[in-house]
Amino acid sequence: MPDPFFDDARLVAEDVPGDNALTVSVGELAFKLKRMVEGEFGHVRLRGEISGWKRVASGHCYMSLKDDQAVIDGVIWKGNANALAFAPQDGIEVIATGKLTTYPGRSKYQIVIERMELAGAGALMALLEKLKAKLAGEGLFDPSRKKALPFMPQVIGVVTSGTGAVIRDILHRLEDRCPTHVIVWPVKVQGDGSANEIAAAVRGFDAIEAGGPVPRPDLVIVARGGGSVEDLWSFNEEIVVRAVAGCSIPIISAVGHETDTTLCDYAADLRAPTPTAAAEIAVPVLADLRLTIDSHRNRTERCARRYVERGREQLAALARHLPKRDQLLGPQRQRADDLGQRLDRGLERRLTLARGSLDRSAGALRPATLERKLEAKRAQLEATWRLAQSLNPDNILDRGYARITARPGGETLASAKGVRAAGAITLLFRDGEVDARVERTQGKTYDKGAPEQPSLL
Repeated sequence: MPDPFFDDARLVAEDVPGDNALTVSVGELAFKLKRMVEGEFGHVRLRGEISGWKRVASGHCYMSLKDDQAVIDGVIWKGNANALAFAPQDGIEVIATGKLTTYPGRSKYQIVIERMELAGAGALMALLEKLKAKLAGEGLFDPSRKKALPFMPQVIGVVTSGTGAVIRDILHRLEDRCPTHVIVWPVKVQGDGSANEIAAAVRGFDAIEAGGPVPRPDLVIVARGGGSVEDLWSFNEEIVVRAVAGCSIPIISAVGHETDTTLCDYAADLRAPTPTAAAEIAVPVLADLRLTIDSHRNRTERCARRYVERGREQLAALARHLPKRDQLLGPQRQRADDLGQRLDRGLERRLTLARGSLDRSAGALRPATLERKLEAKRAQLEATWRLAQSLNPDNILDRGYARITARPGGETLASAKGVRAAGAITLLFRDGEVDARVERTQGKTYDKGAPEQPSLL
């Protein structure tokens, strides 16, 4: 039967008589649905498997919860996401508690999750195995990464609760075995924020500089008492495992009892079954060490004495095969005697030669010889003096001659040219000197027979 409301196709919408359906906008319908869903369901608890988990830059987290029949979207706002006790991953079955609502922007319904928990121990172990496989694939548990523990650490850092029995057990055990300087970094060992505190403590010890005001530990112990899987879960968190694996200081993991195992145990350099056992592993027994040292000292002394005795025996055996002293020194003694005799003869000959040379030298020094030599030198000196007197130019002054010298300067002038050049002269007579000046000359050359003197004023 034809529908009267849809028989005619119209270009412009018009009200149809008898049609009671009101025209509403998309937004009005979407918000009506939102109010209906929120009013009808309110808070719900959903069990499902996480799929498509992601955290955006704002800190909010988005995912889907699914089972074998349906899928529903979910969102966790930043504040609730930071308070989660585990790190959600795809494939983990959880129970989410929150408020069912719609998202008008995409015409879909979703759950705003306020709290999310693992759906039982099976889900918890599945999450543990998945994280273990991931970290093992990155090589964080490889034996090649393990560092050797120091034999006797001077400083030990302990990451644990500051008020529990664990720290007391560790301190007492260290005191009994080998008193050591201990630095305790107190942390929460379970509950919200405990994983971050443990990781920060491990990184804090690793960041201490050697030689600073706070001594850098030679060994770190991460410890906690026993408990359930949930109680120990902080030591399975990825942030703790990565901090332990990345620490440059050797670490002993002592979390729980002997049957408890956490991912921190795999990442540490050594796992101890209990915190007390960790203290026993960390240091040797001081009394045993002293006994060992005493034993080594005694053995060393005995070995040294035995070595000296054996050496003395060997020396005595070798000495018996050595030649006697007289046999070794006899030729040298005889040679020394020969050389001594040759030395005596050489000295006597040298003395004879020296005595003859001295006698000859003494004969040359007799008084008569010296007198003859002195007279000869005196006669030679007198002859030289007489020759010097005869060559004295002032001797002719007694015969009426004068010697002409230049003024100043005093050099003797022997020619008229020199007198004219001097201009000012001095005449030296037998009884004194007379200064004179040349006024004019005849300009003639005189021979030696009739010299013509220059006119003097």
